[in-house]
Amino acid sequence: MSEGLIDAAWRAAHPLPDLGDGMDKNARGQGLIVGGSASVPGALLLTGEAMLRTGAGKVRLATVDRAAIGVGVAFPEAAVVALPADEDGEIDASAATLLARHLEHCDALILGPGMIERQQAAELVEKLLDSVAPATSILLDAGALTALRGKRAVPRALEQPVVMTPHHGELARLTGIDEDVVTRDPAKAATETAAAFGTIIALKAAETVIADGHGRLLLYSSDAPGLGTAGSGDVLAGIIGGLLARGVDPFVATAWGVWLHGEAGKAAATTIGPVGFLARDLPRHLPRLMASQ
Repeated sequence: MSEGLIDAAWRAAHPLPDLGDGMDKNARGQGLIVGGSASVPGALLLTGEAMLRTGAGKVRLATVDRAAIGVGVAFPEAAVVALPADEDGEIDASAATLLARHLEHCDALILGPGMIERQQAAELVEKLLDSVAPATSILLDAGALTALRGKRAVPRALEQPVVMTPHHGELARLTGIDEDVVTRDPAKAATETAAAFGTIIALKAAETVIADGHGRLLLYSSDAPGLGTAGSGDVLAGIIGGLLARGVDPFVATAWGVWLHGEAGKAAATTIGPVGFLARDLPRHLPRLMASQ
């Protein structure tokens, strides 16, 4: 297993692609973000802004119908898709049919921000992953991620590796192992889970572990305690998703996304304070961070 840090040398060896002059929004990649609920309608706003701030050209937000108009008004740069909800205000599995045509024009799919794990989520995830185009990059977060518990074959059937962004508790629920086991050896837990599901794992913590199950392992220590705030993970999903939409290799996009997220936390800590900045304060720092590399 090759372990390394996402330091300046690694970033220099794995540069982000140059967008070039005059590249239009379609050429920069289109993202589709599916998630949210009646109780957490704003999660997609955080993910969507991070996706655009990281360079994606277009973003479409798909969420429950009762929240869609409000989301669209709050985020004029994005298109919205209204989806049917179940009696608990979560996205109904039947939404997969409505989303099929949007998947045709999607370079990167983010599934899960603002969703909780339940049977409807599991059915939705399976149907969407079965419908996605082979070239589409995929990131699973939150309830969409843990919905794959016991279903290792689902992500393995796809052409390219899915990115999963769990925290320690979510990895424990996904795998069925005790959370204390994950915490004692997060590198081992991330590597074994990535190998079992055929995915790339970004195991979120003060020291985040990125593993692909094939011997690659990267570490990043954020040194920004303020990142432990509601919505921070939704922003990370959007950062990685924006890079995926631009065509960045999934493992490289995940590592860069973790670094950008952590460095944005440091920038917010400097300008606002070490604790008390909000997840919505992070995306504004991303363009400068990318330009400085």
